[in-house]
Amino acid sequence: MLKRQFDKSKLPSRYVTEGPERAPHRSYLYAMGLSDDEIHQPLIGVATCWNEAAPCNIALNRQAQAVKLGVKAASGTPREFTTITVTDGIAMGHEGMRSSLASREAIADTVELTMRGHCYDALVGLAGCDKSLPGMMMAMVRLNVPSVFIYGGSILPGKAPQVEEIPEDFRTRDLTVQDMFEAVGRHQNNELSDAALDMLERVACPSAGACGGQFTANTMACVSEAIGLALMNSSGMPAPYESRDQYSEASGQAVMHLIERNIRARDVVTRQSLENAARVVACTGGSTNAGLHLPAIAHEAGIEFYLEDVCEIFRDTPYFVDLKPGGTYVAKDLYDAGGIPVVMKELRKAGLIHEDCMTATGRSIGEELDQISREADGQVIYPIDAPITKTGGVVGLKGNLAPEGAIVKVAGIAPENQVFTGPARVFECEEDAFEAVKQRGYKEGEVIVIRNEGPAGGPGMREMLATTAALSGQGMGKKVALITDGRFSGATRGFCVGHVGPEAAQGGPIALIQNGDEITINAIDGEISVALTDEELEQRKANWSGPRDTIYASGSLWKYAQLVGATYKGAVTHPGGGEEKHCYADL
Repeated sequence: MLKRQFDKSKLPSRYVTEGPERAPHRSYLYAMGLSDDEIHQPLIGVATCWNEAAPCNIALNRQAQAVKLGVKAASGTPREFTTITVTDGIAMGHEGMRSSLASREAIADTVELTMRGHCYDALVGLAGCDKSLPGMMMAMVRLNVPSVFIYGGSILPGKAPQVEEIPEDFRTRDLTVQDMFEAVGRHQNNELSDAALDMLERVACPSAGACGGQFTANTMACVSEAIGLALMNSSGMPAPYESRDQYSEASGQAVMHLIERNIRARDVVTRQSLENAARVVACTGGSTNAGLHLPAIAHEAGIEFYLEDVCEIFRDTPYFVDLKPGGTYVAKDLYDAGGIPVVMKELRKAGLIHEDCMTATGRSIGEELDQISREADGQVIYPIDAPITKTGGVVGLKGNLAPEGAIVKVAGIAPENQVFTGPARVFECEEDAFEAVKQRGYKEGEVIVIRNEGPAGGPGMREMLATTAALSGQGMGKKVALITDGRFSGATRGFCVGHVGPEAAQGGPIALIQNGDEITINAIDGEISVALTDEELEQRKANWSGPRDTIYASGSLWKYAQLVGATYKGAVTHPGGGEEKHCYADL
């Protein structure tokens, strides 16, 4: 490739590399083996969330090296750095989950600070687990530099040993970590032996990569393509595939092309591209967490795109991609069927895609889709005119129990099961609910209410996968409903309502519910209500004793609880792009 020439007079790295007064700074760069040419080229941040916490992140280090090759080939100088990740699969079901959502903000903050501190000109970000994907994309939009996102890739599906101790339904399906959480419920129900559980845990996750179903990581990976920050089809192939390195190298080259054309993150992330992303979440039956992360990404650009806006798009988008947890297939199967480009091509046929949106290639979504020859296979990706259901796999709810909204995944739930009325069974935290589920301390037909798990009240807005998976494992997933001001894992199945707002700590109606109150959840009409009058709710509010005390009186979780805003706005912790007085890239 011919060596490009870049004018650094307007790039942030000029503050580090140009002019006699920067000799001390350049001496540091020479100390790391950089040549004179490399010092005076654009400096590209290559940020990863690599760590040894979980398989989701373990391959990012390797992929970053491929990104750096691409940057170098296109006349840039890559500078690799890492940030944190909290992996939900490890954090799930205990105190560690309080750190999960807060880590999204920490990732965005630390990437921003690293970029600012070293005056990097552009960013290629690699992420592998749930909160690290939106965190990295939030940093890109916040900084508004030329940016390319790349997903670390999904895990390969697991296969159970073909032995009698393992129930047939486990032996005949691809395994994901979701199956392990449900296996715990089956074990508690004496339907799975110790030996079978031991065998399953050794084979469920057979490689590097993020959870294989359309859980939060893969949902947000699909978002990265649909929103335009990632190269088309880059999210699909599993982490161990060599082709991931080819996409990484191409992403490194792509960011240099964006610098050349001065195409920045906010040229890509617009109201229309956010709508495209929400469409893809809906039609794939993606994680309810997208209802939290899309508003947060929008917030960084100063765009008001809230939970209700996301849900409005979900409401009129067909669900036509058959993925776990509500469906049958895993991320590898979607990739083999043509991936997100084929999905978006189907959406375009119904006029549901904004084609003029810019992408990381410098071409529009429409131009990218014009190059896709594959069609829906009818098995993993259904034709849009013959969808699995006519509305999206995720539904927004509102009513006197959730005036600021709530969200529920209905992918895989038959329409006749999308209306549920029952008496409340109230728990003050997830641990209490999980213990009750283990002891069968609930009844069929009840609505389990878990409160004080919101962003501020938790603190940290934990996911309830351990509880919901145990219910499914006990065969009760369709016989009870569950609502919370916390969150649900993208792996959650069953009639589970999350993000109820205002949260209990803010005195929302969920704080006022008592055992036996009749709750109705109607996902068809988008309603969630409790059979109490406004006067009764006001009287209970007057008698409410205030937010529950937590043990988090200092440290990062205390700080997060002080700063975090409303769930429907994305649970963000700073004023966002609408209030900023400068753009980093223009300083």
